[in-house]
Amino acid sequence: MFLAACAGIFLFGIVLALLGTLFGLPEVRARLRVNLGQQGDLFLILYFGVFLSSLVAGPLIDRMGNKLVLMVSALLVTAGLGGFAPAQSFGAAATCVALLGLGGGGLNIAANVLVSDLYGADRGPMLNALGMFYAIGALGIPLLAASLSTLLPIRGLLLCAAVLAALTTIAYSALRFPPARESKGFAMRDLLQVARYPGMALIAALLFFEAGNESSIGGWVSSFAGSLGVDATTATWVLAGFWAAMTAGRLLATWLLEHIGKTQLVLASAAGSVAGCALVLAARSIAGLAAGAALAGLCFAAVFPTTLGIAGDRYPQLSGTVFGLLFSVGLLGGMCFPWAIGHLGTWFGMRQGLLLPLASATLICALAALIRSRDPHS
Repeated sequence: MFLAACAGIFLFGIVLALLGTLFGLPEVRARLRVNLGQQGDLFLILYFGVFLSSLVAGPLIDRMGNKLVLMVSALLVTAGLGGFAPAQSFGAAATCVALLGLGGGGLNIAANVLVSDLYGADRGPMLNALGMFYAIGALGIPLLAASLSTLLPIRGLLLCAAVLAALTTIAYSALRFPPARESKGFAMRDLLQVARYPGMALIAALLFFEAGNESSIGGWVSSFAGSLGVDATTATWVLAGFWAAMTAGRLLATWLLEHIGKTQLVLASAAGSVAGCALVLAARSIAGLAAGAALAGLCFAAVFPTTLGIAGDRYPQLSGTVFGLLFSVGLLGGMCFPWAIGHLGTWFGMRQGLLLPLASATLICALAALIRSRDPHS
């Protein structure tokens, strides 16, 4: 079952890294005929799709189990990737991005809920281990785009990813998953009940800003690198470095959680992310930008999955609804931040837009300190 969850979260990593990779390639921007503002709009559509599916998928999992959500979600991702390959306009890209968002959100919720339910007391390290596969999926797209640019055009890479998603759909249809936690149908009162849990507002707010930061740096760092005058391949390598650092950070977090508490790790990671975002903002050279992006990725890595682990420990009942609500709130940040940076970049310049992640990282530190002060032993 853990491998099934890893396959889903791997595809989700591909979904969320896709636009950041594509927008770093001038030929893709030219083919779709999009400016910075329209790129921000596509990010908004992607994350709104993830938001909608996350809000619905959690209660559905509690009532119907993981299998249906995983199958349908993987099928939507297959269609989105396959359709994006030949897309020639903003409208066609927007349709495919919406499919990717809807499918990716379901995969994300189902994979995280499955691991949280399976591993109980070990959910903190195991959610970080799962998150490592998300980072590997996200790393794969820019890494392959940069290293195989002369051998495999971006359309071919998208079609290969679509085939992988299709194979995952077939595998889900053949696997047996744990039964649903509840036998009743979808109930809005469960969502409202979960929203009133003590401490949920602080956790949700932290995840709002964290998801916004991850999507901002992952979505715009390659475009920012291009504005510094480097070629598309070098810009894509900077993005790959961000995702590679996040992969390493997730692996490191599984070890650190054997020695320190979850809230302590979140607070330390948040402090490091302030430094990473500051370096990105201040970068005047590609080396400085690469270093800042890598530090940001390393420090972002543990925040989201470890905070989910804290929520899973506190609220084990209706875990699908809990995770669905938290991911939905987080994804509002993931939806709004890249969109805002795109439009701020159009009006004032990309560097001014990147003030947003730095301010957000500072707020995450404050929220992490509050959560730790209320539960210092977690």
